[in-house]
Amino acid sequence: MTTIGLIGSGNIGSTVARLAVAAGHDVVLSNSRGPETLQELVGELGPKARAATPAEAAAAGDIVVVTVPLKAFRDVPAGPLAGKVVIDTNNYYPERDGVFEELENGSTTTGELLQGHLAESHVVKAFNNIYFEHLASLGRPAGAADRTALPIAGDDAAARKTVAELLDSLGYDTVDVGPLAENRRTQRDTPVYVTPYGAFGGPATPADAETIRAAVAAA
Repeated sequence: MTTIGLIGSGNIGSTVARLAVAAGHDVVLSNSRGPETLQELVGELGPKARAATPAEAAAAGDIVVVTVPLKAFRDVPAGPLAGKVVIDTNNYYPERDGVFEELENGSTTTGELLQGHLAESHVVKAFNNIYFEHLASLGRPAGAADRTALPIAGDDAAARKTVAELLDSLGYDTVDVGPLAENRRTQRDTPVYVTPYGAFGGPATPADAETIRAAVAAA
């Protein structure tokens, strides 16, 4: 099994951690407030989970999930992530993150920003287009008729394959949309953002690969 490091343990991070533990993976959780603030979550997850600092989680993970607000992406420790596959869940919310002119004018994407900061890592965008409550409930075994798909984007094909294999273990198919520049098709306010899986706060709706592929293409 794989060890999943998490830098950020909010709604998406804790949901990914729960799915990972259920799939048999080990998880190392961290946040900006310190390991002691994660003891309740670690207790819930059981012996396959432990709390650490962001640098420790980065060092421990075979795959590391960065799930912090976009405004904090420069705080992600680059050194221990060198050579690793990093999953980026970030979206750009100017009201929370402040204005990023390069995102406003479309000259780059959120995934490319993190890749620029983590120049020696292999960043793959995933989990950014689904509401965390839907993510928690839509996982299905491989081959299930109602299996849901999630889009991914990354500049390294081998890293995308690694993330697709992880998603498969968590109960999800993958729609590979190509390089990080294409994560513009999966960001906030695009057709594939939240809606295919159900409304915010509403019941979850399975969305297969064909549905997700069409939504990505419509962006």
